[in-house]
Amino acid sequence: MKMRYVAAMLPILVAPNASAEGFSKVGDVRRATVLPKPERELGLKIMSRIRADRSYLELFAPDVFANDLPELGDASQASISPQQERELGLKIMSEIRADRSYLDDAEIAGYLTKLGSRLIRRSNEAHPDQEFEFFALQDPVLNAFALPGGFMGFNSGLILAAETESELAGVMAHEIAHVTQKHLARMISGQKYSMLTSLAAVALAILASRSNSQAGQAVLVASQARQIQSQLDFTRDHEKEADRIGLSILVSAGLDPHGMSGFFEHMQRASRFHENGAPSYLRTHPVTYERIADIENRIQDMPYRQVPDSLDFQLVQAKLRATLEKPADAINFFESVLREGRYTNETVERYGLVTALLRSRDYIRADKELVRLYDSLQPVPVDETLENHSLGASIEVESEATPSHPMIETLAARVKLAAGQTKDALTIYQSALQIFPLNKALIYDYAAALRETGRAESALEFINQQLRYSPNDVRLYKLQAQTHEALGNVLAQHRAQAEVYTRQGEFPAAIEQLQIALKSGDGDFYQLSSVEARLKELRELAANQTDAK
Repeated sequence: MKMRYVAAMLPILVAPNASAEGFSKVGDVRRATVLPKPERELGLKIMSRIRADRSYLELFAPDVFANDLPELGDASQASISPQQERELGLKIMSEIRADRSYLDDAEIAGYLTKLGSRLIRRSNEAHPDQEFEFFALQDPVLNAFALPGGFMGFNSGLILAAETESELAGVMAHEIAHVTQKHLARMISGQKYSMLTSLAAVALAILASRSNSQAGQAVLVASQARQIQSQLDFTRDHEKEADRIGLSILVSAGLDPHGMSGFFEHMQRASRFHENGAPSYLRTHPVTYERIADIENRIQDMPYRQVPDSLDFQLVQAKLRATLEKPADAINFFESVLREGRYTNETVERYGLVTALLRSRDYIRADKELVRLYDSLQPVPVDETLENHSLGASIEVESEATPSHPMIETLAARVKLAAGQTKDALTIYQSALQIFPLNKALIYDYAAALRETGRAESALEFINQQLRYSPNDVRLYKLQAQTHEALGNVLAQHRAQAEVYTRQGEFPAAIEQLQIALKSGDGDFYQLSSVEARLKELRELAANQTDAK
């Protein structure tokens, strides 16, 4: 499956990693502080790149912009189509995926997707055709955001800051509400056509400000800061609506409604001690005591609901800690927690320790710690019914079974593979896939392991089988391209890479790959004919997309 709409996103331009000191308030008008010459030049340079890319501006025709903003709550009055939203989202996502902070991790994305799906299924607001895609960024800043087209990003810092799963779900439900209520579409509908220059700046500004807060402010100054900043009051109206609908989604999904207000309270407390003022989430999602009080008033009459954190949530947090820290620091952290008994679930901490050991390339110790990890798994009671035994009647038998988890099985296989125990690693993958046949991380890892251990033909057969069930899985097409490359199938390699670009909305790149495939010099008559047919199809799709603009 599948940072906020313009009103919800544009404040991100102010400073995801810095305070709002770059702006000063004079009466009711906010103005941008003049930045030093180097930062301003950088901003102008970035803006020149944006203006050169007319594809951002061509997504919308001038006549889609109305002078009057629709009433809040009426999501149907958005003037841009879902296709236009999706195209803009794909363009911004292409910038984000190319950034080094993008966490291309199937397990973390899979968990966010699972939690998001749980919330969406219980939402009466989500349109059946609305696509969602959840992803994570390696960024300690506390932030989450929704993009056009249903793309939702969550910084690692925010995931780790959540004290309970319901707190993370509260943030996610809030962002889902921004999507279902078409806040971005309604915001665009109320703007002049020239405002799209600022909209086009969003993707680059997010990436620039993540690595250089002054650069982010420079982009803002270079893109009509006063006009953007004037939208903050409108954003607060959106925030209140997202609070109300998000809280309803949270409750309907069976999660703790206190999670939403609890997270906001943590952010308010953190802002008192934050070196640069409020955390990024508060600056991009204006939270006031009034909003927190409003949420608490809505839930005060609800029955108390204690919702335990899922093992998925705990393992994802442990993985992030083990992955983002320096390996030695992460090892010391988990060893200390285990030694002092400062944990609620030993399995989670041992998972983190093995992950950190694997990163440090201490494969021998990681393999030994796997035994302790499996020993820490708590058996659960299982009731079995025995038939046709010597007593002549059905009897209930109580027994115990040790549960497995796909993240633990994937980690075990990775350790075995890194330690040179290839046979054991492949056996773990095969056994785990029998239990968790739809788990993406297991599928991707197993395919890669087959290819990397000289079993490319088997890998290709497995990938093709998976594509029959998941024909739009971008990662599977990437693996298919890599496997064809290992086998020396040049035409098939570029054909598979073309499918990657197609599903990411990058038609020119996909067409280029097919043209390379036709010139590769390999492939039989039927393969060449198939590529030519696909090339014709993509050219028509690209032309239709251009005509629609």
